[in-house]
Amino acid sequence: MAAEEKWKGWALEQQQEAEHGGEREPCVLRGRQLGEPGRFAYAALCGTSLAWLFPENEQSSFRTEFVKGFVKWLNLPDAVLPAITAFADGLGGEGIETFTEILLKDPILKESPLLITQDLLSFSLQDGSYDARARVLICRVSRLLRIPLEDLEVLEESLLESLKEQKEEESETAEISRKKKERRKKLKRYLLIGLATVGGGTVIGLTGGLAAPLVAAGAATIIGSAGAAALGSTAGIAVMASLFGAAGAGLTGYKMKKRVGAIEEFEFLPLTEGRQLHITIAITGWLCTGKYGSFTAPWSSMLHSSEQYCLAWESKYLMELGNTLDSLLNGFVNMMAQEALKFTVLSGIVTALTWPASLLTVASVIDNPWGVCLRRSAEVGKHLAHILLSRQQGQRPVTLIGFSLGARVIYFCLQEMAQEKDSQGIIEDVVLLGAPVEGEAKHWKALTRVVSGRVINGFCRGDWLLRFVYRTSSVQLTVAGLQPVDLDDRRMVNMDLSSVVNGHLDYMKQMDTILKAVGIKTKECQPEEKGSGSLFSPQAKKSQRAAGSEAGGEENTRKKEDEAEGSTCRTPDGSTS
Repeated sequence: MAAEEKWKGWALEQQQEAEHGGEREPCVLRGRQLGEPGRFAYAALCGTSLAWLFPENEQSSFRTEFVKGFVKWLNLPDAVLPAITAFADGLGGEGIETFTEILLKDPILKESPLLITQDLLSFSLQDGSYDARARVLICRVSRLLRIPLEDLEVLEESLLESLKEQKEEESETAEISRKKKERRKKLKRYLLIGLATVGGGTVIGLTGGLAAPLVAAGAATIIGSAGAAALGSTAGIAVMASLFGAAGAGLTGYKMKKRVGAIEEFEFLPLTEGRQLHITIAITGWLCTGKYGSFTAPWSSMLHSSEQYCLAWESKYLMELGNTLDSLLNGFVNMMAQEALKFTVLSGIVTALTWPASLLTVASVIDNPWGVCLRRSAEVGKHLAHILLSRQQGQRPVTLIGFSLGARVIYFCLQEMAQEKDSQGIIEDVVLLGAPVEGEAKHWKALTRVVSGRVINGFCRGDWLLRFVYRTSSVQLTVAGLQPVDLDDRRMVNMDLSSVVNGHLDYMKQMDTILKAVGIKTKECQPEEKGSGSLFSPQAKKSQRAAGSEAGGEENTRKKEDEAEGSTCRTPDGSTS
């Protein structure tokens, strides 16, 4: 990767400078080394970006606390705080280009504006909590400064790599000595770590290997010498524990010890072996015998993060549903459905009277398992919400991706989170594909209170199966998986997947193509795709434009595309998330 090699070369120079610079510490709080005009422009750029990204009243405390801490971080005079606070409250947005130009002219950034991304990452991680809103802000500021957003991924991964290397370099004697000290200080450390993470509702134990000394130049290069020294302290151990969750095990450490309500199965399965400062959870919508008999099968090509999980839930019921759908839809019913399509999709009216009698005779075969899974998916979604609220995943941003009933799990998860306090800053992006949920904007408004980045609704107008299972509902009922959600919010992105998805079963069978269409990185992505600078691939932009032109005109679509590019983050290969 060209960007990674470029960054590593710069990092090596910084490391050598740190080793031979005597008393000089070039990596300490890089933002403070900017001239005063540069520091003011830097703070103002973050303030105006916060106002654009999170203008809601319920986000005011986050904006205020962020700029207050950031002004202090940059060692700016207290007298500038009212101005930066005003920017964060929505004033001065028209000056964003001026702030960007002033900042880029600072001599410190002449060689690499990436120092700003590094500095913002350091500021965001200083207390052991990586807020999803902070990551979305870093992505936007990086883009405004024309910094390839894949560099953020490299910075995050390199930080973790340096921690891993420090652990491997620990001698056997040192390890024995450390373990003895850990046993003696166990109670004290539990207390310290508990205090550091009590806001997440989880008292966290030892860090599972991440508590190694972290004062080498490798870590110092990424987060600064002062930051690395802090991470090597007892308080630093608590910081890392806070980031990575219970015992450093992440979500795989969670087991449902007893039945929760009607839920019989709930477990996280790892899709990757890596660790990352942001994670992805994929949720499958049904199972069927054969190739797609496992929860992980549809996600085999996804590589949105180095740390990905798949939620295993209610497999008995999902398998029954999947086999029913597969057997019916691959038989004569599929032919009858094509006839039904003529009467329903083209007319836009769905009632029980428009469906062929031959299809209605087998309706109960589908309706029973579908109804069971509808109810259980809602319960699983609510349970997932409380798992995430308890910070089992640590203090890290989470992206949720699901199709069909898996998308319904996500929908109810977000609805549940929206009713709880301290639910903001956990979820970065969500992708709902063929979601069997209400499509009226008023029902989706709550989701924007929880999601910091994008809410992507992938739909297919010709999904006759989804229409069929909703045939007995009111004619006025809108279904998100069939049409755009007309919500006026910069987070909302509607993706018309009709050119990719011919029917509901295609959400599983065509997942690789769908992921690429909505801008999610896959293993097959080629290096030349790097640095595109936009949220979606060309195919995805075409789909979004098609949806947007029908929902509100081409001008509105271009506006939403510009907004989408401004607040989203690219994955390690350069695609965006």
